[in-house]
Amino acid sequence: MAGRRDRSQQLRGSRIAIAILVGILIGCVCAFVFPNGFFNSNSSLTVNERLSKSSDQVGSSSCESPARIRMLKSDFASLSEKNAELKKQVRELTEKLRLAEQGSDNARKQVLALGSQIKAGPFGTVKSLRTNPTILSDESVNPRLAKILEEIAVGKEVIVALANSNVKSMLEVQIASVKRLGITNYLVVALDDYIENFCKSNDVAYYKRDPDKDVDTVGKTGGNHAVSGLKFRVLREFLQLGYGVLLSDVDIVFLQNPFSHLYRDSDVESMSDGHSNMTAYGFNDVSDEPAMGWARYAHTMRIWVFNSGFFYLRPTIPSIELLDRVADRLSKAKLWDQAVFNEELFYPSHPDYTGLHASKRVMDMYEFMNSKVLFKTVRKNPELKKKVKPVIVHVNYHPDKLNRMQAVVEFYVNGKQDALDSFPDGSE
Repeated sequence: MAGRRDRSQQLRGSRIAIAILVGILIGCVCAFVFPNGFFNSNSSLTVNERLSKSSDQVGSSSCESPARIRMLKSDFASLSEKNAELKKQVRELTEKLRLAEQGSDNARKQVLALGSQIKAGPFGTVKSLRTNPTILSDESVNPRLAKILEEIAVGKEVIVALANSNVKSMLEVQIASVKRLGITNYLVVALDDYIENFCKSNDVAYYKRDPDKDVDTVGKTGGNHAVSGLKFRVLREFLQLGYGVLLSDVDIVFLQNPFSHLYRDSDVESMSDGHSNMTAYGFNDVSDEPAMGWARYAHTMRIWVFNSGFFYLRPTIPSIELLDRVADRLSKAKLWDQAVFNEELFYPSHPDYTGLHASKRVMDMYEFMNSKVLFKTVRKNPELKKKVKPVIVHVNYHPDKLNRMQAVVEFYVNGKQDALDSFPDGSE
């Protein structure tokens, strides 16, 4: 029985091999006889020509066989070229189809790429994905910057401040506060030769970009707001190199190491321009329109803007897309960078617009304190004045920045209790 079963299997294998061989032979014959396809209008003419040539050559002497071989080689080369061209067209069409499908099915594909699909857990246990994966670093983007960051970064993170000669006095106060705390992963992007030389003479890590007309024109002569707008172009390379970036304007005093107070669970982590729990963290604002009668009340959600002068970006695709979006809009119109920064962060997708899918977190307003909170609230409240020790103070609400920065140092560092008292709540 075993021998019979073996012979049966051998016979079956032989039949399969014969069928494959016959299929290959038929394919070769068809490729030779119908090189332009079965349904080509010239097919019948081509077949007749082949048959005519074949019959002529049957009667030819054996000395004509080399010519026959050359013709076959020529036909084979032609068919190979056509086959390669068809493969190229298939690849191009496949890529176009993939791109066409990407827009409608992108969200599902992104979710699948992040991990396998799972079932939802019991009520109250389900938590959505907050933290996007970081990108793969690409040192070829800027080898010189990559080398600098490798030397000064701590845990692949760095504080970055952009400065030109117009803000040198404020930069001095900031650098002094950074050195006082022993923060080593601090880098100044020098926008002109003056700041480059200043950093060299004060042993401060710096980076001066390669010549760029669009950036250099603003960087060398622009004021505080103009320079602030450049950050969205400059920071992109830092993220591409795989580093988390804590962007700091120069009108900021550091009182604690900020990296000890970050959550790092979102693409964007920013301080707020808000001055209370409601304004900083959001509230339900009810609009009243009496003419609507029963439907007179409409609920709206409001939050004061993120401050574009102090924020942390993780090296993720949404963070880089945010920088690209803001930089693109600022390059096309004269806009305030902070307004554009928040519009791109918060505007939802709607017809003819696709919103940015970035996760975001607002920083503690007493730890990362703006100058309105300090001068209008904290300094007037004995308990807050005594107990609250901010991580940073950003003098963003007041034009007399240098004097107030120096007063912050006097109060929080040197312990001068009346250092903040002489300033008005707002600007005069």
